Amino acid sequence: MSQQVSGAKVVPLHDKQTLARNPGMEFDADCFANLQVNRSATERRALSYGSRRSIKREQQAAWLLKAITLIDLTTLAGDDTAARVRRLCAKAKNPLSQNLRQQLGLKDIPISTAAVCVYHDMIKPAAQSLTGTGIHLAAVSTGFPAGLSPLPLRLKEIDYAVADGANEIDIVISRRHVLEGNWRALYDEVKAMREACGEAHIKTILATGELGTLTNIAKASMVCMMAGADFIKTSTGKETTNATLPVSLTMVRAIREYLAMTDYKVGFKPAGGVADTKTALLYMTMMKEELGLRWLQPDLFRFGASSLLGDIERQLDHFASGYYSAAYRHSMG
Repeated sequence: MSQQVSGAKVVPLHDKQTLARNPGMEFDADCFANLQVNRSATERRALSYGSRRSIKREQQAAWLLKAITLIDLTTLAGDDTAARVRRLCAKAKNPLSQNLRQQLGLKDIPISTAAVCVYHDMIKPAAQSLTGTGIHLAAVSTGFPAGLSPLPLRLKEIDYAVADGANEIDIVISRRHVLEGNWRALYDEVKAMREACGEAHIKTILATGELGTLTNIAKASMVCMMAGADFIKTSTGKETTNATLPVSLTMVRAIREYLAMTDYKVGFKPAGGVADTKTALLYMTMMKEELGLRWLQPDLFRFGASSLLGDIERQLDHFASGYYSAAYRHSMG
């Protein structure tokens, strides 16, 4: 049995509509000083996405194909090698087997992940593998994952990453600034990092599992956007608690508030904990309902994931054949 997906709009990153970059704004504590997040209400709203929406069959397959184009395919392991990174880049360029593409009726429709995300030492082999593909190259930087090295060293890390070919920089904030309520210090830090990035886009990782409250997360999100963040990102993937829907909803609503204030769109990236298709579809539903379809393009929404792609492949394989394939058939390299 073979199924085909018709009408799926799979838009490569390099074909996207041009987006005006967030320039940031002057620091203004009055914009967020009175922010308060009702945790109970936020959690109730987050729980509602799965109960009110059901995406089935062809529609689910189309959404999963879209999800592939939103992935930052990531390897951040201590035993990473150039060969592993090259294999990961090959997977990013061709995330689905030729046989599965034919079964789904994709024919010549281009599909790839949005980006590959690596440590500094792996930028050069990744850049060589991705040249001319339109797939972005993201590097974690600024003392990742703790962010506790001196600021001049963190800024120098950004310089090295950009010089080696990264066009997206995932930086980590100093959590102490949030926990101490030192918002001006957080603003100045992120602004300096944005300037160091130059033309490379900056994704600010809040490490939300270490910020204490949803109110702190909302305020930190607003300050990072004021400082010029192109994306705000939940987690490094190394914290005890990574991306959750209530945390993500809090950040997404901060993006909506910033849009209302400035008319600039800022992207969102959940990372850590998004490992299966069911969770991915919940996040995509949230983005559609809270911010609209424009936020389901890779210039405004990403999944920071390493295992999600494998599960998407299994679900698409089941849609096409009627059978679930073994996970080992969908390795990352």
